[in-house]
Amino acid sequence: MIPIKSGKTQLSEFLRPEVVSRLKNMELVARFIVEGFIAGLHRSPYHGFSVEFAEYRQYSTGESTRNVDWKIYAKTDRHYVKVFEDETNLRATLLLDRSASMDYGSGGLTKLRYGALLAAALSYLMIKQRDAVGLVVFDEKIQIALPHRSVRRHLLQLLGSLDRIEPGTRTSISGALHEMAERIRRRGLMILFSDLLDDPARVMNGLKHFRHRGHEVVVFHILDPSELSLGFRGEVQFVDKETGERLRTRPWFLGAEYRKDVGGWIEELEATCKQNAIDYNLITIDTPFDHALVSYLNKRRTLR
Repeated sequence: MIPIKSGKTQLSEFLRPEVVSRLKNMELVARFIVEGFIAGLHRSPYHGFSVEFAEYRQYSTGESTRNVDWKIYAKTDRHYVKVFEDETNLRATLLLDRSASMDYGSGGLTKLRYGALLAAALSYLMIKQRDAVGLVVFDEKIQIALPHRSVRRHLLQLLGSLDRIEPGTRTSISGALHEMAERIRRRGLMILFSDLLDDPARVMNGLKHFRHRGHEVVVFHILDPSELSLGFRGEVQFVDKETGERLRTRPWFLGAEYRKDVGGWIEELEATCKQNAIDYNLITIDTPFDHALVSYLNKRRTLR
């Protein structure tokens, strides 16, 4: 286990992706991220938000014993149940893009692995809060669709699925979003993890379909830092992972125009999301996980 030091700066350092990704067990990864995140909250403006219990009440005959505090029972010979501060019974669906373009990373971590680790941490956090979590993994079509549940056995199934994800084929983000918008009838929170490398208008139509159905939507737009800057040197051959198309060029020659186009693409996505009350979060895969979890926390606080 990697020790967590006190203090906001040190916690952020230990929640950096290159540190977290050294842990091989997905449950350990999720717990490490979430416990570090919670420790940071107690020294942040979010002090008071809790995924821990607020108080005890006496156990009533016939109810579940899952939250009975057996340590208290050992001391008092009475059964007490932990009462949680935040039991909203939120239903969240995690939608993870596993298309071939997500299998890229200029360092030791790919966009797909970063998305899987972030989804794992959110699953752990939400189920710890008694929220029901479902998982959808897609490329050209939906590959995995796990139902919404809020129990530990389900969490282990979610984490196992996220740990085993392999990159798939071409992207069809809008197709997956439209299909899930039709499938999921009960209103909830939809969280998309994707590089959004698809037609922007079609992607937004899929996201707006969720809003039309009454869902809240959070988008984690996951990119590698090099995809923002094109900061390569010398002559480089770029390969489209989805089509196999190749382009050999000198990045400095088209860097300025590339950054202008990427900036415009991101601004358009962000503005359109804002117009449709969709939470848009641009996140690069070198971003500490606690920063990403705060974005989720902001959204959840508005749903209480």
